[in-house]
Amino acid sequence: MNQTELTELTMMLKDNGLTVAFAESCTAGMLSSELVKAKGSSDVLIGSLVVYNVEAKKKLLGVKQDTLDLYTAESQQVTNEMVMGLKKALNADISVATTGLAGSGGSETSEKPVGTIFVSFLYDGKAEEFREVFKGNSQSLLKQFTEYVLEKLKGIVEDHYSR
Repeated sequence: MNQTELTELTMMLKDNGLTVAFAESCTAGMLSSELVKAKGSSDVLIGSLVVYNVEAKKKLLGVKQDTLDLYTAESQQVTNEMVMGLKKALNADISVATTGLAGSGGSETSEKPVGTIFVSFLYDGKAEEFREVFKGNSQSLLKQFTEYVLEKLKGIVEDHYSR
């Protein structure tokens, strides 16, 4: 998103009286870093927890070891637990959690290749999950992941809150 689009997103959040928080694994702080470029971001962004390591996911967000063992750190199930822990920790109107593979290693498989992102949104008593696969190098993937999540956030605000 460019500066104008980011500001439009923050104004949409602000106009609807909404706050947002992020739990970022694969995006490693890029979501909050992008959002704060927008005018009005201080009115809507509560905070962001960068939980790149599984220990951070467990300690800060309450992700269960059993979930990590069964599904891996890069999974929708872990992202769902992350978003619930984020809601409890920061209580934003819209909580967003990300995990995925921006580089080789981790839980990479043919079904879950590098470029896979998992995103969970929790808002207004609803949960939405997304899985997408992108192509590119690590830096390109991080930018694509960030753009994707911010576009999904904008869609949720437009579809569920716009008055």
